[in-house]
Amino acid sequence: MLRVAVVGSGPSGVYTAQSLVQQERVPDVHVDVLDRLPCPYGLVRYGVAPDHEKIKSLQNNLRTVLEHERVRFVGGVEIGPGLPPGRLLEMYHAVVYCVGAATDRHLGVPGEDLPGSWSATDFVSWYSAHPDAVAEGFVRGVESAVVIGVGNVAVDVTRILARGAAELAPTDMPQAALGALADSRVRDVYMVGRRGPSQARFTTKELRELGTLPGVEVVVNPAELALDPAYLDPSGLPAANRRNVEVLRGWAERPSPGLPRRIHLRFFQRPAALLEGAAGQVSGVRFEHTAPDGSGGVSGTGRFDDIDAQLVLRSVGYRGVPLDGLPFDAATGTVPHREGRILRAGEVSPGEYVAGWIKRGPTGVIGTNRPCAKETAQSLLDDAAALAAGDVPDDALPGLRAAGCAAVEWPGWLAIERAEAELGRSLGRGPVKIPDWAGLLAAARDGTT
Repeated sequence: MLRVAVVGSGPSGVYTAQSLVQQERVPDVHVDVLDRLPCPYGLVRYGVAPDHEKIKSLQNNLRTVLEHERVRFVGGVEIGPGLPPGRLLEMYHAVVYCVGAATDRHLGVPGEDLPGSWSATDFVSWYSAHPDAVAEGFVRGVESAVVIGVGNVAVDVTRILARGAAELAPTDMPQAALGALADSRVRDVYMVGRRGPSQARFTTKELRELGTLPGVEVVVNPAELALDPAYLDPSGLPAANRRNVEVLRGWAERPSPGLPRRIHLRFFQRPAALLEGAAGQVSGVRFEHTAPDGSGGVSGTGRFDDIDAQLVLRSVGYRGVPLDGLPFDAATGTVPHREGRILRAGEVSPGEYVAGWIKRGPTGVIGTNRPCAKETAQSLLDDAAALAAGDVPDDALPGLRAAGCAAVEWPGWLAIERAEAELGRSLGRGPVKIPDWAGLLAAARDGTT
């Protein structure tokens, strides 16, 4: 029997577990999928926007793996001082770290730390009920917001800011966030990128969705679009980028319908500083106009404009963070590895593996994690004979509890699901997420005692 721990229950972790138990080359592989949170699914639960039900339904596929007879979910397990990687490796023949990229990149401009300036990750955690979320009134007193970045996360937070509460009520958004957005006075949302429309990283499906929001007008400046040589002649672009350009062209050419809320898509604008208002809060963003430099990048023009805003969300990418006890490449924000095998001082560390964003960096979509996880699983299976020779306990659960872990097993998670369904019924809604650690752990405990 080969006992494996997979640290992280998001797509990369679950796909790794799937690759290990749904193969015949090495029989009798048992996998514990460990997570710091008492809830599984990672960014599918806490990163996918609540109004994207089709993508969130991926939880059903992940659930099938976690209910496999040789897979066990154990939440409330945090790798750290009480349970360092070395101790965890004493409990399992092998450990695969699938811990993602836990922080966001910064702008590096003056004023970035002003009150009212946040990462998009903070905002997403708040409306997704992540138990670590800061309980802040993001939209209180806000009439104009700026989202810096033109990827899918930027589109998500822009859409949530512009959506009406009636459209969000059927989702699992926590009640406090729904109430705050219902009372929101946000009328203008600016989504701003430093490069041109042909280089934007959002998908066409996400982009088009902005044009379907009731009571919301999408505003595009034709002069900014025309600065992009590929916009003028999109024939050489990849199909996805060409479709984005076509959607933007349609909006730029459409007369204004005069709707009460507006999404402004701005290009060739680089943040230079966040501006401070009289009350010490952020009051706007100063942008420098940029222009194509002929090599795929942009250069500054020395011309600046200010956009008023009481809320600024940066969405310029994620970054992995060091996990105490594991090697870390600060330049790439990843764990050094060879085909998924963790490297310590350039040498393979027996029994330690990595998959997902912490392995390759924050690139790709959810499905990209499948081949990434499969590569790591294959490396582990190639090493199985040597790994199985190690002496590990028959069950790691007592050791995890002795290390201070809450150890919420699958029945505890099912109890959380039932509690969220009951919370939703009490509010006249569908299931509503429990947003705090105490509530989650109490639900898990009460449902299994």
